[in-house]
Amino acid sequence: MSAWELPTTVDVDGQNFAIRSDFRAVLDALAALADPEMTQQEQYAACLEILYPKWQALPDANAALRAAFLFINGGQPEESTIPRPRIVDWEQDAALIAPAVDKVLGYSCRRCEYLHWWEFLGAFYGIGDGLFAQVVSIRYKRAHGKKLDKSEQEFAKENDRIIRIHAPESAENRAEKERLLALLNS
Repeated sequence: MSAWELPTTVDVDGQNFAIRSDFRAVLDALAALADPEMTQQEQYAACLEILYPKWQALPDANAALRAAFLFINGGQPEESTIPRPRIVDWEQDAALIAPAVDKVLGYSCRRCEYLHWWEFLGAFYGIGDGLFAQVVSIRYKRAHGKKLDKSEQEFAKENDRIIRIHAPESAENRAEKERLLALLNS
């Protein structure tokens, strides 16, 4: 395959398998991989079911996951296994990402019928100045212990809700919160 082509299949143990290449499917798979309600095994299974139309025919789940992760990473192998701080949350930041990607593309990604993940990723990487870039810059500086300038500090103080990445609430935490509220209301 040429570097200019957009793949719609991946190699799993020497066999080509169709992969759902629309950006929405990949974002759904990423959401499943981050779902705190699921075990890691359930997250991986959900990822495979979302990305592979014929997931039941996959010869090796681990090889299929490696192929899926390579696809998600734009065809590039993961650079490092060292965990990095999260500075983007695809779900929480969707309302900031979509308009920034739209600006790069020149059309609405949410309204288009199909947009290959790698095209979406390219547009994402091409995001220049704007609200999303400012939010990510502040998150990056905080994650790496860098000092914010005065305007960034002011912006961060006024926009903490969009800058802070919120951990999804687990079912256990929600149940405990509801139990405590019920106690308070009795």
